[in-house]
Amino acid sequence: MAKISTIGVLTSGGDAPGMNAAIRAVTRAAIYNGWNVKGILRGYEGLINNEIKELTSESVSSTIQRGGTILKTARSEEFMTVEGRKKAYDNMIASGIDALVVIGGNGSLSGAQIFAQEYDVPCIGLPGTIDNDLYGTDSTIGYDTALNTIVECVDKIRDTATSHNRIFFIEVMGRDAGFLAQNSAIAAGAEAAIIPEDQTDVDQLEQFISRGFRKSKNSSIVLVSESRKGGGAMYYAERVRNEYPQYDVRMSILGHLQRGGTPSAYDRILASRMGVAAIEALKDGQRNVMIGISNDKIVYVPFNKAIKIDKPIDKELINVLNVLSI
Repeated sequence: MAKISTIGVLTSGGDAPGMNAAIRAVTRAAIYNGWNVKGILRGYEGLINNEIKELTSESVSSTIQRGGTILKTARSEEFMTVEGRKKAYDNMIASGIDALVVIGGNGSLSGAQIFAQEYDVPCIGLPGTIDNDLYGTDSTIGYDTALNTIVECVDKIRDTATSHNRIFFIEVMGRDAGFLAQNSAIAAGAEAAIIPEDQTDVDQLEQFISRGFRKSKNSSIVLVSESRKGGGAMYYAERVRNEYPQYDVRMSILGHLQRGGTPSAYDRILASRMGVAAIEALKDGQRNVMIGISNDKIVYVPFNKAIKIDKPIDKELINVLNVLSI
């Protein structure tokens, strides 16, 4: 295997709080080990357009507390093509980059996997996504902060819901994963969570209404996972208006609010540990793995597992919410 002297680091896909802490950790751990670091702007798009700059220890000063990503991010259609990846590889070689650290979610790691296969580039992935949907890691960078943001918002909405005797459907991110909805529902004392993982043949709305939530409560909060399959908060609010017109119903879509903000202490520590682990992995000759955390220990998860296997939600969480929402 060729000796590594320069690594490239990029953030790709949706931004997540803690990405800057990860960039900082990767940069400083690489410099500590005597390597040069190049920051690639705007993800794979920046690799294709040759937006590459030298990173020093000073470049990442005072970034650990900042949300978003100092390297910017983008989704790259061109990188999905053979020609796009060839351009990216040529620019990478011209810049003297020997290995890549990719910080992002599912799509970003899929891109890294294809790139590594085509060009034999050592790639290490860091799970940066608020959805927490990557297999092999207990938590992803940004998830904890997003959870805290959601809970803060739900607490505020609860004040209005109780003042007006309303049912509120609050839609949170998560694509096809219910981690944010389920855990924020528990943390905010919500009455129910409608999540993709629980979509068996049982109608989740009917289940919630039939549990007799009105017996002891005059208002209700239901967290709904945005879902390509399920229909989101708008769908459920509309159904209540049509099927249960006696209830006063409102909806709120938290949207991009969830992505921003100062990363929590947990996310800063997680990103820092993972960033250092990415450099250790490259030193050990690892490639095509995502750095994960399992039972508070760093683990290496092969790309194909991290991307392909669905991360199961703990059914115990569903039970906890059901028991406590009476």
